[in-house]
Amino acid sequence: MEVFFIKGITITSARLNKISLPLQMLAVLLGYYVIEAISRHSLRDAFYFAREKPLVFLYNAGLIFVTTLVVYLVRRRVFVRVLLVIFWMGLGIINGVLLSQRVTPFTGPDLHLITDALKIANRYLPMVGMVIVVILMAIAFFGLALLFFKAPRYEGKLYYRYNVPLILVAVAAFAGATNLALEKRVLSNYFGNIAFAYEDYGYPYCLATTIFNTGINCPPEYSQSSIQAIMREEDRLAQTDTDDLPNIIFLQLESFFDPYMVNYLKLSEDPIPNFRRMMKEYSSGYYRVPSVGAGTANTEFETITGMSLRYFGPGEYPYKSILKETTCESAPFVLKQLGYTTHAVHNNEANFYGRRSIFPNLGFDTFTSEEYMEEEDDHTPLGWVRDRVLTQSIMDCLESSEGRDYIYTISVQGHGDYPEEPILEDPQITVSGSATEEQNYKWEYYVNEIHEMDEFIQELTEELEELGEPVVLVMYGDHLPTMGLEVRDMKNRYLFQTQYVIWDNMGLKKKDENLAAYQIAAELFQRLGIFEGNVFRYHQVRKNTKNYQVDLELLQYDILYGEQYVYEGRSPFRAARMRMGIYDATLDAVRPAPGLKNSSYIIGTHFTPSSEVMINGEYVETNYLNPTTLLISEYEFDKMDKVKVVQRSNSSTRKALSSTYERYYSVLKQ
Repeated sequence: MEVFFIKGITITSARLNKISLPLQMLAVLLGYYVIEAISRHSLRDAFYFAREKPLVFLYNAGLIFVTTLVVYLVRRRVFVRVLLVIFWMGLGIINGVLLSQRVTPFTGPDLHLITDALKIANRYLPMVGMVIVVILMAIAFFGLALLFFKAPRYEGKLYYRYNVPLILVAVAAFAGATNLALEKRVLSNYFGNIAFAYEDYGYPYCLATTIFNTGINCPPEYSQSSIQAIMREEDRLAQTDTDDLPNIIFLQLESFFDPYMVNYLKLSEDPIPNFRRMMKEYSSGYYRVPSVGAGTANTEFETITGMSLRYFGPGEYPYKSILKETTCESAPFVLKQLGYTTHAVHNNEANFYGRRSIFPNLGFDTFTSEEYMEEEDDHTPLGWVRDRVLTQSIMDCLESSEGRDYIYTISVQGHGDYPEEPILEDPQITVSGSATEEQNYKWEYYVNEIHEMDEFIQELTEELEELGEPVVLVMYGDHLPTMGLEVRDMKNRYLFQTQYVIWDNMGLKKKDENLAAYQIAAELFQRLGIFEGNVFRYHQVRKNTKNYQVDLELLQYDILYGEQYVYEGRSPFRAARMRMGIYDATLDAVRPAPGLKNSSYIIGTHFTPSSEVMINGEYVETNYLNPTTLLISEYEFDKMDKVKVVQRSNSSTRKALSSTYERYYSVLKQ
């Protein structure tokens, strides 16, 4: 029997074991408080969370506590408790670190990033850094091994026939508490904004939900006959008339909405006069989106596929889950069957939200990302590429094919996080009315950025007007900006809503109505006489009818997770062989740079600031001069050197996106 002495009090190990459960409860409460403090980057905010939402705090502590009950099934209880501390504190630290770099917390789909980080660590850490990491890991494993063999073991009797049932009862009770908390709305199983959800419902619950509650659960009514019944209703639609179909452009505007919708804001002038005028002249209305403050990719998913996010897991991004595994019926796939060429355009890096690997599964033929845009210094004060660069990329897409084009464009200029201090030297629009000066500065920055976005809209429509081809342009905001808005702040009393307008040069009749993001493509297709695609046809036949949402869930489940009865058992859609950029870069010659020692001009076409020269498989320092010229310094060529130009990702991974053909220097210098 072990004996412990604490300030003159003798405590035996048997006596300590009797109070181990309440001590463990206390330790879990303290540990969970630390985890929330790390995640929120503030001890004070964690305290306010515990004070203002005590039931949520206790629920999350209970979740952690249930996982610690496993210690009562083993003798090496000290060792297992240390492992559990490392596990939970490690998750808290990971979340805290991620939230210092981005606004989205650590979620289930992010788990693959851990293995990715291990794969690429040797590329970004110097040898000394790798050695230090290996040494620290070795010390950690040695410490755990030492703890495994040297830590005190429980010597009493393990009452499995009592402990196992009691633990199972605790798990069942916790499951019941979860259902009750959801029923009483202490917790929620729908996350409109995943960052806000983590703040409202706690890190452990939200993380567990994003890991285990994903995809679309099989509806009880799902069967082959139920899907066939849905398909029979769609047969009532007319056939598509492929004559005179227009170019179709979707323009998703980052965090774009009408600031006059905010009750307390006072603006010196209208920041979006062009968009407002177009709403009066063309079809327009409110645009219901699946998220607020963030979640661009989910509004994008709904708009492209016609599918609703409400049936997926809380806070789920299909771009990070099911679309990594399979293709999905979409507007690009449907329109390609009608002869369209399909393009995606985004003035941010290609791998953001995994778009480079996801877009082929949505049927895009080309993807022009920031890395393929020639503008070098056209950035906002926060470093985002301005939206006006999109005009040229859109026009390039239209001019690249002989037939009709579908172009899905994603802007980025309105992106936060907005500054709490004045960083615009002479803002055109001034703002007042917020509760604090810092909040006024945030709004002032935001409205001046969307004012520039509004000017870009006018410029784009002018260019399209001169194209000489029929065009329909759908413009909308992807979500409200991250400004801490609440329902009471909005004139329309709704946070999941922006506005849209359908501009055209064909004289389409104006029709104003409010639409959800997953409805707009079907609505547009119907106005253009396009009756293709199972999901889009479904909306065209069943919108606002009885069991509309119930049957939409059935259809989505069948296409993505079920037996695909709608396709007679096998989807006809195969991942597109998507090319990056509209035009291939070429490497034509290498010329000496006069007056610069061991420096050379790399001559070619379609270079951008993301172009980098590779010689014999190694990158060399490259300076972008213009779309036809790069400069490399301090390199003396050998005639057998192999040279190529690579478009590298602007993300931290710096992965190669595409490259020119590799050519010998002896040929290029001639």
